Amino acid sequence: MLDKLGESLKDSLRKLLKISLVDKKLVDELTSDIKKSLISGDVNLELATKITESIKKRALEEKPKSGLTHREHVINIVYEELVKLLGAEPGKFEIKEKPTRILLVGLFGSGKTTTAAKLAKLFKKQGQKVCLVQTDTWRPAAYEQLKQLSEKINIPFYGIKDEKDPVKIVQKFEPDYSRFNVVIFDSAGRDALSAELTTEIKKLNQAVKPHEKLLVMSGDIGQAAKAQAKAFKENIGVTGVIITKLDGTAKGGGAISACAETGARVKFIGVGEHIDDFEDYEPKRFVSRLLGLGDLQTLLQKAEESMKKEDAEALAKKFIKAEFTFDDLMKQMEALQKMGPLSQIMSMIPGASMAKIPPELMQVQEGKLKTWKFIIQSMTKQERDNPDLIEGSRIRRIAKGSGKPESEVRDLVKQYNQMKKMMKMMGNQKQMQKLQKMLGGKMPMGL
Repeated sequence: MLDKLGESLKDSLRKLLKISLVDKKLVDELTSDIKKSLISGDVNLELATKITESIKKRALEEKPKSGLTHREHVINIVYEELVKLLGAEPGKFEIKEKPTRILLVGLFGSGKTTTAAKLAKLFKKQGQKVCLVQTDTWRPAAYEQLKQLSEKINIPFYGIKDEKDPVKIVQKFEPDYSRFNVVIFDSAGRDALSAELTTEIKKLNQAVKPHEKLLVMSGDIGQAAKAQAKAFKENIGVTGVIITKLDGTAKGGGAISACAETGARVKFIGVGEHIDDFEDYEPKRFVSRLLGLGDLQTLLQKAEESMKKEDAEALAKKFIKAEFTFDDLMKQMEALQKMGPLSQIMSMIPGASMAKIPPELMQVQEGKLKTWKFIIQSMTKQERDNPDLIEGSRIRRIAKGSGKPESEVRDLVKQYNQMKKMMKMMGNQKQMQKLQKMLGGKMPMGL
């Protein structure tokens, strides 16, 4: 997420990790690099200047905390200041009432309808009984889109096709809402927050009586998020913000920092195109990932959604200790695909993104995983446990048994060995693990 901003910040920290002496010249270079990174991430110039001046002042004047080197102390300062910039405390979402009513508002193109489905899926995974209500009577395809998304995630849908009054839709299904823990209302948008849109949302607000009014904004609008968040907050009284389209956009830093500046709490973020690419916004964990310090808490949550808890913990231990076999790899392939793109998963492991992992290792497609599964299934138990045995006649036999070229078998063995080497390297990065613990990350049992 926020690829350009994150990579730029990690480059700054890599320079710091290579140098033993932290002096004024190094701090000046580091803060200059960070300032450039933030501006390229569309963070307001004044805010970027303010945060880098604070980093510089603290790095030169504060004494390191007990147990930390000066270098680790500076990294901690960068982390703390970025957390302040991007929200400090999480905008926690609590379900207190039954049903808790959520009204989504926002402009055209912000991704409200898709976000409604993603939010519903997130609550469903948490064990909540959820339904979706379509009240966007302006966009012709809104009814069909939300209906199809509801069917895809198997969540009850309410709406009236061709009805032009959103209040009538809300009132029609009022008796049904008490059956659910959470009811999500998807509203209409416009090109701007006009008097017409304000009037419509205020009427809808009176009919829905929402416990939460969440403003949905696209991460690619950057600094413009400030004016939008302020306008919606003043006119409609939004209780929180959802930032969408944070995958691969440098401007997401601008959107999040702009919201923090207005006091509008970001509660959820969309980090990809898939329905599961959606999560609670936790500034500390978010910044930890941006800096390459990992986010094992989210990683384990994702793993536990895809497999049993004890299996998730065992997998985390094996991979980080580089003790996984082909059997482990095969058993977890389906779970891995459910957890999201490999690059996203690796960003949650402390030190992984600091290690400059080759792009080819991060772009394992679904087809490649299927090929690997066929090949692994054609190996003997001894071969799956001892990949060093796989050469010559064994490669030919495995290729024939799997129906795949010998080159694919060699490629799998090569990739497997590279993964183990990479994980060993990361496992030896004691400094990264130390920083992760210092920043409050929960390491899996046994690490």
